[in-house]
Amino acid sequence: MSSITLAEAFAGTAYPVPGHGVRNVNVLIEALAHMDGELDSDVYGTGKLIEDFQHKIASYLGKETAVFFPSGTMAQQIALRIWCDQKGLRRVAYHPLCHLEIHEQDGMKELHQIEPVLLAGKDRLIKLEDILEMKEDIACLLLELPQREIGGELPAYEELEAIAAYCREKGIKLHLDGARLFEIVPYYQRSAAEICLLFDSVYVSFYKGIGGIAGAILAGDQAFTERSKVWKRRHGGDLISLYPYILSSEYYFDQRIGRMEQYYEEAKELAALYNQCRGVTTRPLMPVSNMFHVHVELDKEQLEPLLISLYEETGIGLTANLRPLGEKGCYFEISVGDRYTGVPKDRLRGAFQLLDEKLSELGEFGRTR
Repeated sequence: MSSITLAEAFAGTAYPVPGHGVRNVNVLIEALAHMDGELDSDVYGTGKLIEDFQHKIASYLGKETAVFFPSGTMAQQIALRIWCDQKGLRRVAYHPLCHLEIHEQDGMKELHQIEPVLLAGKDRLIKLEDILEMKEDIACLLLELPQREIGGELPAYEELEAIAAYCREKGIKLHLDGARLFEIVPYYQRSAAEICLLFDSVYVSFYKGIGGIAGAILAGDQAFTERSKVWKRRHGGDLISLYPYILSSEYYFDQRIGRMEQYYEEAKELAALYNQCRGVTTRPLMPVSNMFHVHVELDKEQLEPLLISLYEETGIGLTANLRPLGEKGCYFEISVGDRYTGVPKDRLRGAFQLLDEKLSELGEFGRTR
């Protein structure tokens, strides 16, 4: 049995498959290298650097204005607080696996005393019928597109339109957790502005598919964003300068926004390879963005040594970590980025053929023949 970890084996492969590459300070160095001349830093949310970028992204999203935040966690809590204050009701609705519910240490509840209403089951998307059956009054409904924790699934666009129409009719604000909004444009075959038109406020991230250092945009109408600036200061997010985040965000936005269709098509190609392997299924079966989950009918402790040997034999790296999946099995998340194009496809197909053989050798999963 190998003495190295899965992460170490992945790092040592010649052709790691997912993502854009290792995150390091070269992200900022590369962005700075492409600047023309000198440019003054932003200062406490003002200045040409930050204001031009905010205007640029607001225009892309089809919103009146936008504000740059150091984190999406901060931006989304503030968005929900604004809508709750406007309605005089501290209650919002979202999916049980929403980022605010499972990754933020109850920040929204502890800092803003906002009560969540959890809609739908943990294994499916929110539907209009879930909202119609809701007994509580809410100030805002948050939808995450795509729903990351269930593999990046998306509702039909017609379902989105119906939800948006109902929310407008009932005076419920609709907020978009668009951490991966850029990545779903190819699937919906609509512009980001068309999608965002359905929502009163929108959050987008610049370190996921875009690959910047960090940072987020919160967009909406003028009254909304002006209030968000006040809350940004209250949250300690109005730093004297945010230019490292802004420079890398804009540079990689310009570099990669036009590649989202490519990443999407490559994700479908990669998912097909996974689905040809015994005991392996992707969720969704056909990806709807550049990300998807891979479910394997082996426990983490069984799959790790198998993958390590695969990496050592082929030089192809599929994932650096595994997560348990219920009582039996495990899964991992894949996001296709710049790396995938550089992987020799004959070697990639060979690695998946070998993966299928290794899985098949186990017979009934977990029991060697």
